[in-house]
Amino acid sequence: MRRPLVLAAAAALLCAGCSTATPGNRDKPAGASSPSAASSADPRSAVRAAVADLRQDRATFRQEVELEDEGQLYGLTATGGFDFAADKGHLAVDLPGGAIDHSDQVFADGKIYIRGIQEIGKGVWGVIPRDEAEAHYLLRAPLNDPEHVLQQIAAMRKITREGEEEVQGVRTVHYRGILDHRTLTLRMAPEVRTRLDQARDMLGSDLPVFADAWLDARGRLVQTRTSVNISGARATLTMTLSDIGEQVRVTVPQPADTIPVTAVSGILIG
Repeated sequence: MRRPLVLAAAAALLCAGCSTATPGNRDKPAGASSPSAASSADPRSAVRAAVADLRQDRATFRQEVELEDEGQLYGLTATGGFDFAADKGHLAVDLPGGAIDHSDQVFADGKIYIRGIQEIGKGVWGVIPRDEAEAHYLLRAPLNDPEHVLQQIAAMRKITREGEEEVQGVRTVHYRGILDHRTLTLRMAPEVRTRLDQARDMLGSDLPVFADAWLDARGRLVQTRTSVNISGARATLTMTLSDIGEQVRVTVPQPADTIPVTAVSGILIG
């Protein structure tokens, strides 16, 4: 198989079946006017420290998944709030244009509660152990788990400082690195991992996946992104953070309203 065909097949794992959409407006994150604090540390230390700090804090987040192929843009959004220190949060996932009903997800007590997917039934919450959730597409987190995104960003390699940029009205320092194959396939479903393993073996190298982090003057994460641009297709997962430190309220479904599930799949849940 030729190199372009291998890469095209890998890119197709991102978001097959998405509906045409345009990106929505992102919430404005908290920040400061000058990124001097983020500039003082070496790139690897700065990014890892920012991730470590957020894992002990709370934030509102917005994930945008985009795939551009032959001039058409496909995408979905996941928005919510997360108390990373307490390992609890909530999010809603939507395909712009309403092609598929949105899905609600609640993270609490080591479990993920899912509502709004066909396998479970309308109005019913399925529940799955958080550590058993898997990713089924390239650059997607298992059930859109923002902690998974942070884990990948913290593991980025060959990090360089790209300069200062304004992100959502905040002055930031932009860092860029790459994801190795192990990090890229973290918690992927076995069949998806096998296909990516085969693509890597045919290429003779890891897939060219970039990772980016934008830090404000206090060294806090303002935005993260993982991306791949191969064989005429561009795929990205961007996560914007705001309201850092603000309280996150999470309502856990009652046991009587839930049913256990062993596996879930589909565009909305990753």
